[in-house]
Amino acid sequence: MSGLRERKKARTRAAIQEHALRLFRDQGYAETTVQEIADAAEVSSATFFRYFPTKEDTIVLDRLDPLMIELFRNQPPELTPTDALRASIRQSLDTLTEDEWALESERQQLVMHAPELRVRMLDQLYEGIDLLASLAAERTGRAPDDIAVRAWAGAVVGVVMATYQQLEIDGPLPKYLETMDRAFDQLGGLRLGP
Repeated sequence: MSGLRERKKARTRAAIQEHALRLFRDQGYAETTVQEIADAAEVSSATFFRYFPTKEDTIVLDRLDPLMIELFRNQPPELTPTDALRASIRQSLDTLTEDEWALESERQQLVMHAPELRVRMLDQLYEGIDLLASLAAERTGRAPDDIAVRAWAGAVVGVVMATYQQLEIDGPLPKYLETMDRAFDQLGGLRLGP
């Protein structure tokens, strides 16, 4: 039963996010209210806030994160964290449908166009260091606060930030992920093992 409940929650979250993206595209980000998003998704504003604490979160919430975490954890144990991450990125390119990639690309383009969303995304990147450190710690048997684990996580976020600026506004997101994957070659000297 909980699997059904979780799927229903995921569908509701996705519907709210899709309606938010459509309204932001049609009306503009600043001009769209939470109530308009809730109405379009046919949910109450209270339901909206159960899924998204703020309007910004409808955009900065990355629906790829759970997939990437699952793919990372399922990589062969002999892979280093960097190699496991790269394999996860490559597998994600084959996992999502064209419509899912189009929605994700639209979300990223909106972030690039709205300064308030870029600021919120930077906060999310700092949170990403903690997440990546936790995943690397699981893989290597080290503590999440181990300086080598934290340095690796920070370097990964650095690659994401450095390549993000190269994301073409109208370019497809899979192409960006391929660029980011190639940029991980630069972390070759930063080998994190058990």
